[in-house]
Amino acid sequence: MRAPVWTPSEGVLAASNVGRLMRRHGFEDYWDLVRRSQEDPEWFWPAAIEDMDVEFFRPWDAVSDLSRGPEWATWFVGGRLNIAWNCAHRWAKRRPEALACVSLGEDGERRGLTWAEMSREVTRLAEALVGLGVEEGDRVAIFLPMSQEVAVASHACAHIGAIQVPIFSGFAAPAVAQRLQASEAKVVITTEVSMRRGREVPMLQIVEEAQAQATELEHVVVAPWDETVADCPGELPPAEVDSETPYLLTYTSGTTGLPKGVVHVQGGFLVSIAREVCYQADAGPDDVIHFSTDMGWIMGPWTVVGGHAMGSTLVFAEGAPDWPADRLWRMIEEERVSILGVSPTLIRALIPHGDPAADLLSLRIMVTTGEPWNPEPYRWLFEQVGGRRCPIINCSGGTEVGACFLSPTPAIPIKACSLGGPALGMAMDVVDSEGRSLVDTGEVGELVCRKPFPGMTRGFWRDPERYLDTYWRRFPGIWTHGDWASVDEDGFWFLHGRSDDTLNIAGKRVGPAELESAAVGHPSVLEAAAVGIPHAVKGEVAWLFCIAAPGAETDGDLAAEVGELVAKNLGKAFRPDRVVFVSALPKTRSAKIMRRAVRAKALGKDPGDLSSLENPEALEEIANAI
Repeated sequence: MRAPVWTPSEGVLAASNVGRLMRRHGFEDYWDLVRRSQEDPEWFWPAAIEDMDVEFFRPWDAVSDLSRGPEWATWFVGGRLNIAWNCAHRWAKRRPEALACVSLGEDGERRGLTWAEMSREVTRLAEALVGLGVEEGDRVAIFLPMSQEVAVASHACAHIGAIQVPIFSGFAAPAVAQRLQASEAKVVITTEVSMRRGREVPMLQIVEEAQAQATELEHVVVAPWDETVADCPGELPPAEVDSETPYLLTYTSGTTGLPKGVVHVQGGFLVSIAREVCYQADAGPDDVIHFSTDMGWIMGPWTVVGGHAMGSTLVFAEGAPDWPADRLWRMIEEERVSILGVSPTLIRALIPHGDPAADLLSLRIMVTTGEPWNPEPYRWLFEQVGGRRCPIINCSGGTEVGACFLSPTPAIPIKACSLGGPALGMAMDVVDSEGRSLVDTGEVGELVCRKPFPGMTRGFWRDPERYLDTYWRRFPGIWTHGDWASVDEDGFWFLHGRSDDTLNIAGKRVGPAELESAAVGHPSVLEAAAVGIPHAVKGEVAWLFCIAAPGAETDGDLAAEVGELVAKNLGKAFRPDRVVFVSALPKTRSAKIMRRAVRAKALGKDPGDLSSLENPEALEEIANAI
């Protein structure tokens, strides 16, 4: 039985946002609050909105409407609000001279906007978009590096009720064209060039190449957009839109096929993201947040909407977080970052460069997501970065969820690599193939959500059947997320990888994370990806693709040692059939290993949609290696 690595003091609980919510409603135990939020969403969401001070122009007539079934639930029915008001303009009235955001270039350039400046810039760009013919419901693509322009563009779209379409800043022209065309974007906002690892990325040129295939695209707005807004006085009030007004159309590759266009709405997305950043990440107006992400990953909108809804200062960093290797640590010291967001993959990449030498005492919360953790990198982050005094808020949800399903808070004990438990308002369960709950058994099963929630997607853009097939038809009326999960004897929840990445070896199902964790336990292995390969006798065997530590000899002896270590950790039946060493694993821009593409290449099959892949050359190396 593993003991928690984090146990909050009474002072931490008392000072936390969730502690305030508990006191307000008479709860002494956090999990009692979670249970009430699951059982009575009609009570919980209004209570959270009041506590977080999220503002509606017009109150709702009903908290939710399930008349079309849970798949098509709507929330805050009849209410009217605006994300730009909640995330920019109201803070300009309350704290006009405080910093809303900071932009850091790879070349060391530092810029920033106060809340008053942010509000004015948002309004002027919104006016410019209206001048270009953008109306409520029109799509505006945002193809920008992480900078203050991202926040301005995002809030400007919300200001007028337009639907923003964030596109990964590292995409090539075909991927950009696909999203512009699929979304029927009227305008794209970009910049001439951005910098990544010291090299120029010709973003405007990429847009111009994509434009030939994007038949609906009418205008390209280039940052800085001084000329575009020159005649805009900054007087247009934010539109008072219905709570169900579409706000965000973001594309995710999923596991197979064409990218899915995930639709989110102003009311549900704002409330869900604000709840997560407020109670799970414990953010407030005095915090400085930096998340190493991209607007094309859901954690970009998480930061921009959730952080700004809480009045926090956002730190944006153009380019790679590990170029140079200590860039992230220096940024924390210089900007006094208090809430840091990273992926496990990034931490594994930073470990070989040594422990941070910067002053990280400003940190108080570390938020992680993207992949299941391995114990050693988790421990390194907790001890060497957080100094054992900062909890790791390991959360998991997804683009389609619009926030998190599972997450701890700083106000509860946390076990290493765990996700705490269900986030507030999320009716989570772990079930077997027949839909029976496994929570009390400790067995691994499918992660599901038994009730709808405000932040869930309102379907896939122009493809409702795919949405229903993906999430709702495995267990009718229950959202099936596609993750393996389990709950230990102490009630802590863990993820074990994607259920569609699952290996079935010797009649036993195992998530790739378990094999990978065993492999990276070897001192000469930095990272690993496990995939299942058909076998004539055994049905399926595991192949491990590994990245070796600098200086390690990638010979047959090392492969045998790794295989032996996996067998020692998981049992002889799970010994990998092959261990292959490569210099890189294929990853998306959100730092997720694309295992389905690894498996396809290993089998000589078509890997499907690779538009979100950052390093396609890694797949060719895999093909050559086998």
